[in-house]
Amino acid sequence: MRRNLPRRWACLILGGALLMPYMMVGVLTSGLVRGRPADLLLPLEVGVFVAMLPVVAVTGLFLPVRALELNAAQGLLGARVETPPRQAGRSWEERRRTAAWFTLHLGVGGVVSGCTLAIVPFTMFTLALPFTGGTRMLGMDVAPGRPAVGWALAGLALLAALVVLAAGAGELLARLAPVLLGPTPSERLAAAEERARTLAERNRLARELHDSVGHALSVVTLQAAAAGKVLDRDPGTARTALAAIEHSARAALEDLDHVLGVLRHGEEPRPAAAPERDHREKARGSSPAGAAYEEAPDGETPGRKAPAGETSAGEALDGETPDRDASPRVPLPGRRAPQATLADLGALVDASGAEVHQDVGDLSGVPAMVSREAYRILQEALTNAIRHGRGPVRLTAAVEDGELRLEVANDGRHGSATRTGGRGVAGMRERVRLLRGDLQAGPTDAGWQVTARLPLRSGA
Repeated sequence: MRRNLPRRWACLILGGALLMPYMMVGVLTSGLVRGRPADLLLPLEVGVFVAMLPVVAVTGLFLPVRALELNAAQGLLGARVETPPRQAGRSWEERRRTAAWFTLHLGVGGVVSGCTLAIVPFTMFTLALPFTGGTRMLGMDVAPGRPAVGWALAGLALLAALVVLAAGAGELLARLAPVLLGPTPSERLAAAEERARTLAERNRLARELHDSVGHALSVVTLQAAAAGKVLDRDPGTARTALAAIEHSARAALEDLDHVLGVLRHGEEPRPAAAPERDHREKARGSSPAGAAYEEAPDGETPGRKAPAGETSAGEALDGETPDRDASPRVPLPGRRAPQATLADLGALVDASGAEVHQDVGDLSGVPAMVSREAYRILQEALTNAIRHGRGPVRLTAAVEDGELRLEVANDGRHGSATRTGGRGVAGMRERVRLLRGDLQAGPTDAGWQVTARLPLRSGA
């Protein structure tokens, strides 16, 4: 308390200074009502002081004094007041609390300031009496020497009482500041909801990153193995596999950059500038893997057609020779939206490099939110099918009876790959649960299978 006393005393003096305009207006109004001149230099009338406190309270209701008082409480009183969150408007609960604090600060500060202005000069005067004397105090003559010592002791006693008064008033304000200036229950609730939204958004970004990067790494593994098998006897297919690896790695890096940008700045990053995109196009065209790309008109997926006799990178693992048009068509980097939907399902399947038999119905009526989540579910399911199963993958997506039904399964035997992480299925279950659907996922006698049912409407 000793360390905080000077600053708390200064806070009380600040309250008295803020009260002075009200007191002067009150004294002037009182003089006009009584019909006698007002003494503006000494506005110490108790009646005026009491009468002006309601005016101070009304001022606190409507003027934005909370920030000023909060800074004074934190900086001068040393009170641990939690800074309230910023809101568009002021609630009446916050207004009432601010008005109560403003009135208390100015009222108590006015009393302590008045006592300070009266007692400190009085004490200084009485301490000089034993040496000067020759004056009258309260109608009595005070002589120099021992008779004046009593007055000096009285002045010191009043000064000590003033210190106790200032310390008590400062402690009172410091205890009440967190209650009256801190966040209201509604503000705390709004802050908790904002934190929950932020946490949910971060969890969503984590799921997006896991799905995207996990799928990209699975594709890279598959295509790298395929390129290694056909490098000597089929260089064209090996180049196609390397192109798919390049695209998958670049897409994963772009997704990672996107997520980190959102986490750092709390906003969607701006699209890359045209010069940077041109630079990436030149870099891709000059690389060996870039030779496997070919430009396509807008709205179509660019890629490379394998010449006759070449082997698809995805099917080379099984030693099969596909048709000439069966090679994967790899999308150009930068063309994929940050939040893909079922409309991008074809590009996802093409970039995977796996043999996928699609049975996709009319998905135009699927709501956007369901479409985005369904895309991520299918992406993770396709990743698991590639990672944990072998052979062709069967993908089914159709709308039946107001529900979107998804299925991804392997027709071959269960693979020997060891599963790591285990976050993918948990992420799929969380997405399905948020949409009030159900999910079955795991190994089967035939391989790996994921089946999901998503209501198209929340009330379904």
